Amino acid sequence: MYYVVYSIFYLFSLLPLWVLYRISDFAHIFLYYIIPYRKKIVLANLAIAFPNKTEAERKRIAKDFYRNFIDHFLETLKLLSADKKFLLAHFSIDNPEIFEPYFREGRRCQLHLGHSFNWEYANNTFPYISAYPFLVIYMPVGNKIFNRLLIHIRSRTGAILIPATDTRRQMLAFRHQPYMLTLVADQAPGSPENAYWLDFFGKAAPFVRSPERGARSGNTPAVFVHFYKLSRGKYHAKLFPGSDAPASLPEGELTRRYVEFLEWSIREQPALYLWSHNRWKYEKKLTVDG
Repeated sequence: MYYVVYSIFYLFSLLPLWVLYRISDFAHIFLYYIIPYRKKIVLANLAIAFPNKTEAERKRIAKDFYRNFIDHFLETLKLLSADKKFLLAHFSIDNPEIFEPYFREGRRCQLHLGHSFNWEYANNTFPYISAYPFLVIYMPVGNKIFNRLLIHIRSRTGAILIPATDTRRQMLAFRHQPYMLTLVADQAPGSPENAYWLDFFGKAAPFVRSPERGARSGNTPAVFVHFYKLSRGKYHAKLFPGSDAPASLPEGELTRRYVEFLEWSIREQPALYLWSHNRWKYEKKLTVDG
């Protein structure tokens, strides 16, 4: 069954982008007006994040989000047949030289990014700029067919996929070499009581501890990634130093810096963030933020 699904999506990926975007133009209206996909969550999240904006302004962001959301899905399918030339034309990186001193010294590096579009283009492009293994921690999806399809899409240009459910064991194979490790650091924690609780757009939200723990344990430099959209289908990334020496920071400081950075990044282009992801799903019941 996997090969049937793969073949259908592969043929679909051969369509030119302008055709895919015409499909998106219809689909995002369908998801917003006819069969609203998590619309209440999207609007509730936007009300928390932007209380000073008018309802009309937040609805405008929501509509743009749905367009970007469908674009992202179709652009991800496009990756089934996209070559290196296509990727480099649609995703660029402002300052990849930020990694050079780390790798020159034989140090590993972590990339901390959020659910901003188009992270799949980034995943496929970053291996072309790194001479070191490009490792990506991912959360497996429940459907085995689509999980296998996503693994194929994400690894076809050289990324090494490591499931979040088996990270420690699979990372052992790379313990004696430098690498670039990518972590989606705004992933919702499975156990909010064991998370870092931090102010995010003025409201407490839980953030996973694992990115900071990994950085601190190996004193691994952390780099924050800001995505922004140049035009439809064309994305750019700018890299910012999070810390060259995370082990020297107080507990929770690296995550605090990341959350502050993430909020700034989202404010730059609000409609690029995954607002259907319920960041404020849990209410804070703890008395400490770490």
